[in-house]
Amino acid sequence: MMKYISNLKLVFKLEPELPTLYYKKDGLFNDTVTTLEQLQQQYNPTPWLRNHHIHLMFFDVIKKNLINLKYDSIEQLTMTDGGITAVAWFGLDLPEDTPTIVLLHTITGTFDSMREIVRDLNTYTGWRVALCVRRGHDCLPLTVPKINLFGSPQDLKEQIIYIQEKFPNSDLYAVGSSAGTGLLIRYLGEEAEKTPIKAAFALCPGYNTEIGFKHVHPIYSKIMTKKLIRKFILPHQEIWQQIPQWEEILYAKTLAEFEKIYFKLAGFSDYESYTKASNPIYTFENIKVPLMILNAEDDPVCHIKNLEPYKKTIEKIPNIIVVTTKKGSHCGFYEGMFKTTSWATRLMSKFLLSQEKAHKKN
Repeated sequence: MMKYISNLKLVFKLEPELPTLYYKKDGLFNDTVTTLEQLQQQYNPTPWLRNHHIHLMFFDVIKKNLINLKYDSIEQLTMTDGGITAVAWFGLDLPEDTPTIVLLHTITGTFDSMREIVRDLNTYTGWRVALCVRRGHDCLPLTVPKINLFGSPQDLKEQIIYIQEKFPNSDLYAVGSSAGTGLLIRYLGEEAEKTPIKAAFALCPGYNTEIGFKHVHPIYSKIMTKKLIRKFILPHQEIWQQIPQWEEILYAKTLAEFEKIYFKLAGFSDYESYTKASNPIYTFENIKVPLMILNAEDDPVCHIKNLEPYKKTIEKIPNIIVVTTKKGSHCGFYEGMFKTTSWATRLMSKFLLSQEKAHKKN
């Protein structure tokens, strides 16, 4: 009987496992690994969300609509080229020297879709959150014929300068979610030692953007491509007419096709120039601040295959650690039977708090 039960557990993979860690053993994270309890404990996903498709559907379709959060303020910013971005604030009434988390959203992120992570980060850390919204997203007007799936490092630099000027005594930390990790890592690598960000967390990155979309589950790839065209192309046809052959993007059927075609809409004359200026993998090894990355091995969007070529490199970099879990799907990582909470936002918050403590010691 016991052997039968054991075999059942093996078949259905009911036993949670400890997170797998990739990092330089004599680097920056030796103490972090031992002091962050979550890294020493099993992640046990919500039982009825063990299927990664159901988990993703719950995160993307259901849970987002259950979060009640009103931003303190949403400020539109005009970039140096005339483009419009925004910063949505939560925690404006906190003391001026309270740390601020610069949050970078998903590929089609909106003010509403990011409410859960904004709420969780504020709840777990007690810090201010500044959601940096990219041009063309949500209700922002597209005043310049330029848009980037992963965001513009230059726009982010200008947003961060604005945040610094508003709260000059606030330590800055950063979190990127999904596509927002591409912008986060690209920015951190470009700025290296110059960045005011003290530490960062990347949730479910795709790593090399030139190949990452090829591994997206075919159904999600088609759905997301249609969504990109519906949100960023069709509503702005008048302004896209300034770009020669812009209509080609309307025929893209997959994310990989979209990414190969849209470089003109990102302000580049050819695909190679676009990737050299946008792909985060080219600046990854230049990052100087502590960075924790989290991926789920069952992620159907940012597939775990994307990590494989970079494991050995990561284990040689002293300030980067990658955490993987068997379950979690894409950006979900829910736990609890009825009151579901995110294991991921709890981990990123504890990590950032530990880095702020270390920063204050130094």
